[in-house]
Amino acid sequence: MPARSRSGDDATASTPSAPAPSASPSAAASSGREQTRQRVVEAAIGLLTRGGRDAVTTRAVADAAGLQPPAIYRLFGDKDGLLNAVVEHGFAAFLATKHVDPEPEDPIEDLRAGWDVAIEFGLANPALFTLMYTEPTRTGSAAFKAGMEILRGRIRRLAAGGWLRVDEELAAQIINATARGAVLTWLSLPRERRDPALLTTLRESMVAAVTNRRPAVEDSGPAGAARALRAALPEQTSLSAAERHLLTEWLNRLAADG
Repeated sequence: MPARSRSGDDATASTPSAPAPSASPSAAASSGREQTRQRVVEAAIGLLTRGGRDAVTTRAVADAAGLQPPAIYRLFGDKDGLLNAVVEHGFAAFLATKHVDPEPEDPIEDLRAGWDVAIEFGLANPALFTLMYTEPTRTGSAAFKAGMEILRGRIRRLAAGGWLRVDEELAAQIINATARGAVLTWLSLPRERRDPALLTTLRESMVAAVTNRRPAVEDSGPAGAARALRAALPEQTSLSAAERHLLTEWLNRLAADG
């Protein structure tokens, strides 16, 4: 039944709205291509999960995705390009599990929690995690870099509070290496030899290696205070670029003495 006009005249129907403009052919093609890429990546992950890396052949992936093998090459270039896309998907999924607290009540507990999240992801996705982390050339994805920035944020908060024992870059390397090594070692062991104490011990060894039990600024010596000041330095606006550069050099030398 036609809508009445504001004047009440039944014979006057409201003007129908113009149809929404349809997406351009190029946009529709791009969207369809992206959906197909996603379907192929998910098919590859399914094969990887069930049969390991050897199961991920271009023919098997094409069959699982309902495509012809040449489509894989058009979408990804070659098998290595497909594996890179799978790794990117894995890092994006890992990134989605991370919780970021900009002001944690306990920065050291926050570090432990972040480490545990990495372990949980690796144990839940063993084949994908192995592909992500056993080939260093595959750690250049945008999602991997975003995850590392989250880790560096945790480390920066530790340093600013005087909790950091070592240089920030070394701390990032230790944290990343222990988490990666913990998962890969666990996965390499027969099930009957997998002891949860391995994971707990590695985590606590990491914490002891990169942090102080008390804020370092409470201890004697300048190293901890230098690290704390160095972490907060980028936020300071009262110094010129040259002054910040010089102060950073001095702080690096003081922190290294610790």
